[in-house]
Amino acid sequence: MNFLAHIYLSGDNDELKVGNFMADPIKGSDFENYPGDYRRGIILHRKIDSFTDAHPIVHQSTHRLFKKFRHYNGVINDVFYDHFLAKNWKKYHSQDLADYIQDFYALLESDFEILPHKIQNFLPIMKAQNWLLSYKDISGIEKILGQMSARIQGDFCLDEGIEILKTHYENYENEFFSFFEEIQQYVAKELPKI
Repeated sequence: MNFLAHIYLSGDNDELKVGNFMADPIKGSDFENYPGDYRRGIILHRKIDSFTDAHPIVHQSTHRLFKKFRHYNGVINDVFYDHFLAKNWKKYHSQDLADYIQDFYALLESDFEILPHKIQNFLPIMKAQNWLLSYKDISGIEKILGQMSARIQGDFCLDEGIEILKTHYENYENEFFSFFEEIQQYVAKELPKI
C-alpha cells in the first residue's frame, strides 16, 4: 500500500493518520520515541505492509511486474493500488477526495515538527505537485513513477510499468477491490490490539 491507502486505513484519528503516513523512515525500535497514537500509527503501517507483502492477491498483481522490474515490483504495485483507491474513492469515503487530501496536508503542516526530517524535506514538493490527488489519473501515477525512478539506483524506469497496467487494467482493478476488502477487515481486527 502506498501513501493514500495508509492514510485512509487509519480512519478518522488524526495522530494515527500522521503516524501511519510518516512510518517508512522510522526504523527498528525508534517508533518508541513517538507518543500515543503516532506510535500506534507507525505500528499499524508496519502491520499493513506485512499483511500486504504476504497476500496471495498482491503476489498475483506483482508477478506481472517481476520479470521487468524485479524487487521494485511491489513499489510499482503499491502505486497502482493507490490509483484504484483514488479512482474509486466515492466507494470508500463520503468526503470528496480533493477536500480529504487538502485536510490531510493541513494536518501535516500542523504536526510538522513531529515528522521525520525525510518527510519534512519532501512535504513541500508533495503538496506543490499534489501527489495524492495525482494518483487518480494514469498520467499522474506515470509521473510519480518517473520521479521515483530518478531516486533509485540501477537502470529501472518504473514509469514503464504503466504499459503493464494498461494491458492488465481490469485484472489489476479487480485484484485491488478483492484485496482492499480484506485489508480493511484486517485493520479493523488488528487496530484495537495495538
